[in-house]
Amino acid sequence: MTIDSGATAWVIVATALVLFMTPGLAFFYGGMVRRKNVLGMLMQNVFSMGLVSVLWAAVGFSLAFGGNNRFIGNFDFAWMRGIAKADSLPGYTGAFALVIPPLLFMAYQMMFAVITPALITGATADRLKFSAYAILIGVWSVIVYPIIAHWVFSPTGWLFKRGALDFAGGAVVHINAGAAALAVVLIIGVRRSYGQETMPPHNLPFTILGTGILWFGWIGFNAGSALAANGLAVQAIVNTHLAAAAAMLGWLVVEKAVAGHATTLGAASGAVAGLVAITPCAGFVGGMAPVYIGLLAGVGCYAALSLKKKFRFDDSLDVIAVHLVGGILGSLLLGLFADKGVNALGADGLFLGGGLRLLGEQGLAVIVTFGFSFTVTYVVATILDRTIGLRVADDDELVGLDQSQHAETAYQ
Repeated sequence: MTIDSGATAWVIVATALVLFMTPGLAFFYGGMVRRKNVLGMLMQNVFSMGLVSVLWAAVGFSLAFGGNNRFIGNFDFAWMRGIAKADSLPGYTGAFALVIPPLLFMAYQMMFAVITPALITGATADRLKFSAYAILIGVWSVIVYPIIAHWVFSPTGWLFKRGALDFAGGAVVHINAGAAALAVVLIIGVRRSYGQETMPPHNLPFTILGTGILWFGWIGFNAGSALAANGLAVQAIVNTHLAAAAAMLGWLVVEKAVAGHATTLGAASGAVAGLVAITPCAGFVGGMAPVYIGLLAGVGCYAALSLKKKFRFDDSLDVIAVHLVGGILGSLLLGLFADKGVNALGADGLFLGGGLRLLGEQGLAVIVTFGFSFTVTYVVATILDRTIGLRVADDDELVGLDQSQHAETAYQ
């Protein structure tokens, strides 16, 4: 294979940017919980960087990108066997040929695998037992994430072969994590005193700091997925930033009209909603499409906040409204706005004369991803709940996760 030094340098930087997103997510979530649970939230996110990285190197990468089977990878690269000396990866030939070392591709994709289960923690905040969380994301990172990554990301995967597009993880990351979060929330139940007392964020400056880190890191998340230092990466950067900006504005306008105030929490949530929605689209749309996608995501995700009241589930930090709904919106809107003039390896959406085919494939990917992730996660979470228990004891929840799970205190 031919290694492009510029592309390699850019993806090395992008890998670091995506890694930085996980501590950014920790601050984003950590600021929104009550002060007695902030270290518990930070720990759950940072812990993913340790456990999932090891599992990815051991089996996850091989299951996601090994072999030519349409539905699941194999163990050719298990325990890092042969990756460092590999000339290519299955399916990455012709127009999809890598110009970076396969080992770097493994490292870059590892950062996606790390942050995806961490997203779940926002839905289960304040009540998830740490030992149960550790087992849950460990199992999930072996039997859920790599399989969906193989279907959608790998050129040998069946959804990829059908023509579904997901530039950087609208389905693989956000719908996947959002569906899993919903499954766990339905089993773990609501927080103590939920609906009876207010549970305001304890440190919104933390949340704004986390938003900034996420926005910054998302440049590597989306533009790095071009796997080259080229015009497509530049387009992805522009798309990513514009979508976040437009979604923030859309969220705040609706929030002001409905609730009477434009809040800092709304600005943060709106920006992240736009980043989520543009993720599958970043390398396939151009022009003003990211602005339209961002606006629709800001308005749509804000509207989705009502779902937890309507269906009576406790999604503590709105993972389902932002990541699940945002991922679905982005994946489907790609079927409308995709432009083959931006990326010849993509397709034209409905608005660019491509008809309904791409929209249909995007819809199939959404349904399959949600169904698989929700079902398997529900089974795993149910087993954990009936054995070691998913949530902390009532007294431990009252004391807070910082003390009960980690014997630490964030603030004296």
